[in-house]
Amino acid sequence: MLIIGIAGGTGSGKTTVARSVIDRLGSSKVTFISQDNYYKDHPHLTFAEREALNYDHPLVFDNELLTAHLAQLKDGHAAQAPVYDFSAHARHQDRTVELKPNPIVILEGLHVLSDEKLRAMLDIKVFVDTDPDVRILRRVLRDIEERGRTIQSIHDQYLKTVKPMHEAFIEPSKKYADLIIPEGGHNEVGIQLLSILTERYLTGQR
Repeated sequence: MLIIGIAGGTGSGKTTVARSVIDRLGSSKVTFISQDNYYKDHPHLTFAEREALNYDHPLVFDNELLTAHLAQLKDGHAAQAPVYDFSAHARHQDRTVELKPNPIVILEGLHVLSDEKLRAMLDIKVFVDTDPDVRILRRVLRDIEERGRTIQSIHDQYLKTVKPMHEAFIEPSKKYADLIIPEGGHNEVGIQLLSILTERYLTGQR
């Protein structure tokens, strides 16, 4: 099994890169995992308290569960990933997604390269590097259309946590990348290179 980690800032195009690689390699060969589904659950907190948490810090993710699931997949066993509800800031209690032990696993998320234990499980480490202005515009559109946020809440969160956490943790994690892809999904050469590298790795032609 080959595990690829794709990191980068908010709105950098991580998911687009992952989906493009999956389209090239064939979905039957690839298991896709979003780190976003592994936000820690806080059922003991009120909605207002959950809403106030810093969701851009590395410690907000349940990487212990994530690494356990990656280990299960490596051992040839399926895993049940949680499903996160961003409108409620909580996990769905009655929903999971089955992760199958396919030959290729692609894990994407903000802090995929920030955590040492998680990093150690990755065979290929990728960082998607996109201009900050482009990233914030993409985030605004996503948070409004998909997560029901207001412009004011997006503005406040960006200045309070998104930008400082990016500078403190995400940008420095770029040094661990084996491959840096500028401009995300618009970089056809970078995506093709990652796809070819993946195919060569699987066939032993490294």
